Amino acid sequence: MSLLGMLDGGAGAPSPSAMCSSAGCSAQAAHALHWRNPRIHDADRVKTWAACAEHRESLAAWLRSRGFPVVETAFGETVERVA
Repeated sequence: MSLLGMLDGGAGAPSPSAMCSSAGCSAQAAHALHWRNPRIHDADRVKTWAACAEHRESLAAWLRSRGFPVVETAFGETVERVA
């Protein structure tokens, strides 16, 4: 299940008040970072982090520095695969 699914209790619609995934940040999420670890997951296994405008770039950079493919969208949008 993705972060968005957990936030809404698994009903499929994202929570309108989700908080940023950055440690210690309580800002409302404006972006979604969809990613996966290619060493252990296929392209259709998507994990999602919520990000505020301030932390979007640093969270995405952290994921990319580890070789994880990342797709950035507006918060609430979903992706089926991360290639």
